[in-house]
Amino acid sequence: MAPRLCSISAAARRLLGGPRPRTGDVAAAVRFYSKDNEGSWFRSLFVHKVDPRKDAHSTLLSKKETSNLYKIQFHNVKPECLDAYNSLTEAVLPKLHLDEDYPCSLVGNWNTWYGEQDQAVHLWRFSGGYPALMDCMNKLKTNKEYLEFRKERSQMLLSRRNQMLLEFSFWNEPQPRAGPNIYELRTYKLKPGTMIEWGNNWARAIKYRQENQEAVGGFFSQIGELYVVHHLWAYKDLQSREETRNAAWRKRGWDENVYYTGECFL
Repeated sequence: MAPRLCSISAAARRLLGGPRPRTGDVAAAVRFYSKDNEGSWFRSLFVHKVDPRKDAHSTLLSKKETSNLYKIQFHNVKPECLDAYNSLTEAVLPKLHLDEDYPCSLVGNWNTWYGEQDQAVHLWRFSGGYPALMDCMNKLKTNKEYLEFRKERSQMLLSRRNQMLLEFSFWNEPQPRAGPNIYELRTYKLKPGTMIEWGNNWARAIKYRQENQEAVGGFFSQIGELYVVHHLWAYKDLQSREETRNAAWRKRGWDENVYYTGECFL
């Protein structure tokens, strides 16, 4: 599991709502097992059975009522170029978000606080799935401002990678929220064949993490590195994060769900 604690950038803050926070990325967690769930250790000795499925993970786990596709980008920036990189992206990327000719929206821009340093993370949503993605890509090939942006950006980067994602059906779609907030992106690499079990367990577990509206979005990879899950959380600050997570561990049943999902990732 690779957690990453972030705060949202100025450009994405204007899109998601709320005043400007500082920049940042993900953090590790401390477990507090619930004392009122003494029998959970015994139940955890038994294998949790999942109904056999014949459909693809994307069909079983993603939302049926929408055809949204997401792209997450990880850009490792030269340390001396981070401020210039942020200024450049804040000048260009929101224009694509606001241009109705492009069927995409910028869900958020973040910089890393804890995790990989000098890293920028961008999350895009394509309304209309793969056709919308291809439409955007084809239009960007002839967008002179964007091509110049890519050329200038390339001189600031050490490396970059991306993934195409679908959202879990049991998570809410990312929505604008008041700030300032810090954001935590928790990334899990699952054992092949365990994605359905992961989804089944988190469909039950998510109810324990809704008290402070901290759940922003849950996604699983479709193209790029496979068997990867991303959970995105929002907190007022680090103290709020600690209190919210500790409160979940005191709820009956949370530790059992964590046990079963822990069996799924590498």
